[in-house]
Amino acid sequence: MILLFTSLECPQPPQDANHQPITAQSAGKPASAACPSHPISMSSVAVTSATNSAQPSEISSTPSGLRPYSHVLAVFFCGTFAFLDLYCTQPLLPLLAHVFHASEVHVGLTISASTVGVAVSSALLALFGERFPRKRVILASMLALATATLLTATATSLNVLAFWRLIQGLVTPGIFILTIAYVTEEWPALLVPRVMSAYVAGTVFGGFTGRFLGGTIAAHLGWRPVFLVLGIGGLIGAAVTLRLLKPPAMKHKRGTAASRFTPVLNNLRNPRLAATFGIGFCMLFTLISIFSFITFYLSESPFNLTTQQLSYLFAVYLFGLAATLAAGTILAKIGLRHGMLGAIALCITGSLLTLVPSLFVVALGLSLASSGIFISQTCANSFLRDAAPAGARVSAAGMYICSYYIGGTAGGILPGIAYRLAGWPGCVALTCTMLIVAGLLAIVFWPSHSTHTDPIPL
Repeated sequence: MILLFTSLECPQPPQDANHQPITAQSAGKPASAACPSHPISMSSVAVTSATNSAQPSEISSTPSGLRPYSHVLAVFFCGTFAFLDLYCTQPLLPLLAHVFHASEVHVGLTISASTVGVAVSSALLALFGERFPRKRVILASMLALATATLLTATATSLNVLAFWRLIQGLVTPGIFILTIAYVTEEWPALLVPRVMSAYVAGTVFGGFTGRFLGGTIAAHLGWRPVFLVLGIGGLIGAAVTLRLLKPPAMKHKRGTAASRFTPVLNNLRNPRLAATFGIGFCMLFTLISIFSFITFYLSESPFNLTTQQLSYLFAVYLFGLAATLAAGTILAKIGLRHGMLGAIALCITGSLLTLVPSLFVVALGLSLASSGIFISQTCANSFLRDAAPAGARVSAAGMYICSYYIGGTAGGILPGIAYRLAGWPGCVALTCTMLIVAGLLAIVFWPSHSTHTDPIPL
């Protein structure tokens, strides 16, 4: 974490002989030359001032722009606790199937219920999210998620468990969608990618931690204590976020019903955005398909992994985290379309490697697949900023996440049917088909080069 935040630091401004900062005015130069290593064009300044029009001085009052680092750490925690619970039942699926005497498709509802909840809630936030105060909604969502997680431990049947998972999914987008909007509004344009990288790192870390704790606790204490521990962790996360997350400087105005629906309709008419929504559908379908149903494959002969051993499997997410952080520089050189196609190629290669009856090769395949999925997310989020016009980017993000989690819902059901009909090879075949569809969408609808120069990424 120290290395991450150190790498985010902006260089100190130059000083004169009296150790006083040399400003653009004192040097007799235009404002864009004040920080040579971060040249800011006049168009960038205009966009930044429009985005942070409320009190920009609050953000630029420190020399580095990111200090105190506790503000960035708060964003990291928002990502962590948003995804701590969402996929925690993945390593538990074989155990739940045994406890409730249910099929793979039925226990897969514990994943699908939460993702469909996220999809529904994301669609609503795409319409109404602009009018909500950022920090207040983030904290309220954290408390609601922790409460729903604790109540999940009281489930007496698989259907009740799926119901509480649905409630968890409904309240989760209030954390991560509002956090994305918060970051783009509260930091200057050239610092947004650095702060966003801390948020993405938090989401991956939270996803891994939830899965790892879920499998480890369930192996020793059963499935109910999993939700008790994660619920208590959520309450702690809300308390930490309340302490560390600074109040937003930007004030939000309520819009009319027409103004809320117009960006959504315009986004649906935009073929590049529609293709991006389709790519998001395919990518979470892939992630849920692979990491949910491979647990059944690895719990059988010749692997015979236990519930705790299956939880270790999700350590491959850490390779995906490293690959995502390293991919930023490469994507800037090769472009988003080539980056997306490369990420999809990684996913297909990794999926096919899981067919080899060797645990080491399966782990390697899962590492490649997870890396490709996370890199594709970086490409898609960046392309949203390029394809969506000003005034419609929050709604575009909400619509993308809605489509993304509809794909996750389908990924928790359809591969289960394929697994029952053709085993793990049938599941891999279905997953690779979805990846090929995503690649075709990128080839046809994504341009080779960016068409906008606005530096603020969504």
